[in-house]
Amino acid sequence: MQPKYSHITITLTEHDANAFSILGACTNAARRARLPQEEIDTFYLEAISGDYNHLIQTCMRWFNID
Repeated sequence: MQPKYSHITITLTEHDANAFSILGACTNAARRARLPQEEIDTFYLEAISGDYNHLIQTCMRWFNID
């Protein structure tokens, strides 16, 4: 399955395993790609609505994770 925004690539190995660091990397990449703030907010709320595994799975559904 293709990520929602496959043109946005995030390299998670450059960040520590901290959930806030991963969330920040994704939201910053979305801003740099000029996604509408509504989309960024939707991603953010979905990503924080579960545990750590849910966060990672959400990132993978939305972005190309390297």
